[in-house]
Amino acid sequence: MSQASHANRIQKGILAIDQQMYDFIENEVLPKVGIDSGRYWSGFEKVIKDFTPRNKKLLAIRDEMQAKIDQWHLDHPAKEGMIDYPAYKQFLKDIGYLLPEGDDFKVTTQNVDDEIAHIAGPQLVVPVRNARYALNATNARWGSLYDALYGTDVISEDNGQEATGGYNPTRGAAVVAYAKEFLDDNFALASGSYTDATGFKVVDGKLEIVQGDNSTQLQNTEKFVGYVGDAQSPSGVLLKNNNLHAEIQIDSNHPVGKDDPAGIKDILLESAVTAIQDGEDSVAAVDAAEKVEVYRNWFGLMNGDLQETFEKGGKTRTRKQNPDREYTTPEGGKLILPGRSLLLMRNVGHLMQNPAILVDVGEGQEEIFEGIMDALITPLLSLNDLKGKSELSNSRKGSMYIVKPKMHGPDEVKFANDLFNASEDLLGLERNTLKIGIMDEERRMTVNLKEAIRQAKERVIFINTGFLDRTGDEMHTSMNAGAFVPKGEMKSQAWLPAYEQWNVDIGLETGLQGHAQIGKGMWAKPDEMKEMMDTKAAHPKAGANTAWVPSPTGATLHSMHYHQVSVPDVQNELKSRQRASLDDILTIPLAKDTNWTEEEKQQELENNAQGILGYVVRWVNQGVGCSKVPDIDDVGLMEDRATLRISSQHITNWLYHNVVSEEQVMEAMKRMAKVVDEQNADDPDYQPMSTDFEHSYAFKAACDLVFKGREQPSGYTEPLLHQARLDLKAGV
Repeated sequence: MSQASHANRIQKGILAIDQQMYDFIENEVLPKVGIDSGRYWSGFEKVIKDFTPRNKKLLAIRDEMQAKIDQWHLDHPAKEGMIDYPAYKQFLKDIGYLLPEGDDFKVTTQNVDDEIAHIAGPQLVVPVRNARYALNATNARWGSLYDALYGTDVISEDNGQEATGGYNPTRGAAVVAYAKEFLDDNFALASGSYTDATGFKVVDGKLEIVQGDNSTQLQNTEKFVGYVGDAQSPSGVLLKNNNLHAEIQIDSNHPVGKDDPAGIKDILLESAVTAIQDGEDSVAAVDAAEKVEVYRNWFGLMNGDLQETFEKGGKTRTRKQNPDREYTTPEGGKLILPGRSLLLMRNVGHLMQNPAILVDVGEGQEEIFEGIMDALITPLLSLNDLKGKSELSNSRKGSMYIVKPKMHGPDEVKFANDLFNASEDLLGLERNTLKIGIMDEERRMTVNLKEAIRQAKERVIFINTGFLDRTGDEMHTSMNAGAFVPKGEMKSQAWLPAYEQWNVDIGLETGLQGHAQIGKGMWAKPDEMKEMMDTKAAHPKAGANTAWVPSPTGATLHSMHYHQVSVPDVQNELKSRQRASLDDILTIPLAKDTNWTEEEKQQELENNAQGILGYVVRWVNQGVGCSKVPDIDDVGLMEDRATLRISSQHITNWLYHNVVSEEQVMEAMKRMAKVVDEQNADDPDYQPMSTDFEHSYAFKAACDLVFKGREQPSGYTEPLLHQARLDLKAGV
């Protein structure tokens, strides 16, 4: 049990609650949401008694299955990267890893907001422990296209278009040309181009685009849905395509608008339609103090009163949630559009425990399972929104959206569903108020996805693929099978495209269309937006109605893909295709041989080591759970625990199969620690590793993730990271 376990505690039955956690819930939350303290804590205690043993049993099943798989691979060694797949598949069925599919069914989830059920668009993921980031993501529902283009590499710096310190009018002209081409492509005019426009006005409910002495209309007049200001000289023109809005903003006195023939100063795009406020992989929350920060920010978001004051450019600024947006309809009525992203909350999975609350269910005092704690507290924090009492509403349908990660198959989804039932009963909520997002990021979840969805068919609102965690589990599950291909070759292996297609196929088969999101994973290179624009259209084209982006700017740019692609049309076409191959999904990404050159092995090792150390040092020492970490080539990559899981498990695999030696790995870790220290030299809060390897908590944790990687449950990095940060905070 950690040092944090010895904090001051308040006893409530079998619960020993850290004073900070108790004070937050007792004094800040319960009075504001109108829940009786005695009833809440007694109900909380009952749920802990009922669900803690079940949680332990599910984790024991994970361990038992992994042990059997490990032994099977030892008994059936691979030859030239191949195993006896028919025998392997039968073995997985025999041990209950691969379950039989039941009859066809359709999900019946009700009271789902349009942002999830009917609007295809980008999804932001943000660490909710950071209030400023949480607010930025919440307010990323609308984004400036001009700013997104001007500030990124989507617009080249050639031909005098450099992004200089001040405003570059040549670059600005390239931005305007790009943006007007977007309008031409998606809101085409009956004649001419937006570059010909000299003004806009609304006449008899129709949008007229003035072009000098002439005027024209939209080819599809139904795409005009509203305006701001006076009909004869509007300051905003609202358009709609594929259920997404775009607002042409007009101000001839604006520094940009004064140079535009029509006075256009910007084009505002509906961008992050939804945002996941993350309490899991992108945060470091190891004790009561840090969990309270997570909970307090979510509570503020759900009450509409979260604010953050900070210094920027020598000025004090206060950020808060944006209000809704008001327009006049073409007929003269009022149109209100949400000013904020619809928020989902990612809770913790079934594995981790946390010292914020200690429990005793008959086996002595132990830390609470964090996923159970989240399920009982995050809905409590959402009550005012669920009851329509929030100043700025999140769900207009009276639902709360919880993303549940790292579940291994149907039994674990059933556990989560039952837990949500218990939470609803505790808080007096109607059944299925709490919706669930099922992350398809573990191998046993993938192969049993249909049956997993069945277990939550009345509350599921989301499935998605997560290549990073899924690759980590792929490696850990089959660790004993042989040496894996280099990390960069993983995406070309048979299992990955089959996995991505399988997720969409199962989602459509089970009727998610119109009820839930089918999502795709993160774009991890926040500075490489041109590459994202060139490639990420593949996600809506694959039938996904959302995909993850790393920033509000990324959301604005990615939103253009959903104007180009009608996801419902794509999904309707895909319903008739043959389901992806389960045999391909079960194909292990083994190398045919390990005859890599020493230089190739060293490059792979150093790239993995650098990524591990660059992330771990900020996580352990500074409590930063997600950040842009420079890779070995100084390219900034968004790193969270999923990327860490891949890199650590890959080195562990090569080490176990003697591709590299312990001495090589340690030497690479120390050398790359010096590189990471140099990359962070300008950070005044940074604590270097290479000055004292022996006493660096971060360096030791990074090494443990590799050298003890086979022992880690499912290859997860959380246990070692949490312990290292707790030890650092306690000065152990």
